[in-house]
Amino acid sequence: MIGSLWGLLAVGAVLAAVAMAVLWAVQVRIRDASHVDVAWAVLIACAALAYAVLADGDVAHRVLAAVLASIWGWRLGLYLLFNRVLGKEEDGRYQALREKWGENASRNFFLFFQFQAALVVFFSLPYALISLDPADGLGLVEWAGAAVWAIGNVGVITSDWQLARWRADPANKGKTARHGLWSWSRHPNYFFEFVTWLGVALVAIAAPWGWVSWAVPAVLLYFLFRLTGIPATEAQALRSRSDYAEYQRTTSTFVPLPPKRAQS
Repeated sequence: MIGSLWGLLAVGAVLAAVAMAVLWAVQVRIRDASHVDVAWAVLIACAALAYAVLADGDVAHRVLAAVLASIWGWRLGLYLLFNRVLGKEEDGRYQALREKWGENASRNFFLFFQFQAALVVFFSLPYALISLDPADGLGLVEWAGAAVWAIGNVGVITSDWQLARWRADPANKGKTARHGLWSWSRHPNYFFEFVTWLGVALVAIAAPWGWVSWAVPAVLLYFLFRLTGIPATEAQALRSRSDYAEYQRTTSTFVPLPPKRAQS
C-alpha cells in the first residue's frame, strides 16, 4: 500500500506517460490525433482506480473515488469515441496543428501527448487525495460533494443528448441548437463539467491537503475561457453558422440563465 501523495501521483504519471507514448505512435501511423481526447478522460479514470487500489486510506473513500472517476471517465471517453473519433476525420484542431507544425508535427505531437499525460496526473489529483483520506466512513461534506458531482454529470449528459438529437436531424444542418439547456447557455456541457469538478473537489476537501483540489476546477475554468474551450468553439461557430451572432446576443455564455428576447 502507498501512503504518500507523491507516491500515488508517480504511479499515475508512469501510467499516463507510457499510454500517451503508445497512442502518439498510433497517431504517427494513422495521421489522426483525435483519440488523445478519449485517452485523456479514460486515463484519469484508470489513474483514480490505481490510486483506490494502492492507497492506504479509508476503504469507503477509496471506493467513492473509484466510482466517481470511473463513471465520469468512461462515460466521457465512450461519448468522445463514438461521436468524435470512430468514422470521423481528424478533429479540426489537430488538423490545424498538423498543418501549422509541418515537418515538426511528429515531434510536437509527442510533446503535446505528453502534456496531456501531465494533465491526466493533475486532474487525477483530487482522487489521490480522496483515496488517502484516513477518516472512517463518509461524512456530510463527502456526500454533499457527491451530490454536486451527480448534478454536474446529469447536466453534461442531458446537454450532450440534446445536442446529439439536434444534430441528428438533417433539417438542422448549419443551424445552432437553441432548445433545452442550449437555450439557457451557449455551453451548458462546459458549465456542468465545471460543476462536476467542483463536486470532486468538495469530496476531497475533508482529506489532508484536500484544499489543493480546488486548483483543478480553477484551472479547468481558465482552460475553458482562455485556451481550448469557449474561444475556439465560438470562433468556429461564427465561421460556420450565420445565426450564431444572434445566439451570442440572446444567450448566456456559460451559466444557464433565461434567454433574452431576439431582435425583431
